Amino acid sequence: MFDFLDEDWFIITLEIVFVILIAYDIKKYVETKKKEYITNIILTFGFAVWTLYPMYNSYFGWDEAQKEEMLKTCNDSNNTELCKCVDDSIFKEFVFEEYKSIDKNSTEHKEFLKETKEDCLDDSWF
Repeated sequence: MFDFLDEDWFIITLEIVFVILIAYDIKKYVETKKKEYITNIILTFGFAVWTLYPMYNSYFGWDEAQKEEMLKTCNDSNNTELCKCVDDSIFKEFVFEEYKSIDKNSTEHKEFLKETKEDCLDDSWF
């Protein structure tokens, strides 16, 4: 249901909204010199970074060749949707260098994969 969160148009729309909010607060601060607008600017910028950083992690952390290689190594050949969903979660959570250096047999990594598979197979609204 929330597949649109990963779409480029959604990310671009979020960026535009954040730029508009920051520009509005800058304009109001210049007009009134009230410190509350500086607080709004800082909070909006912080929220923008917090919201958009995970989305950009998949863009800057992996090359297309690395993504294609990762998609080919899917162990669950019966369910390609599950593989794609797990790989997308890995792309968002780790950059390529981090993923290469992770111990694949560690309990943390196995827990991450287990939770990701549960989330991918969950058909609920949330």
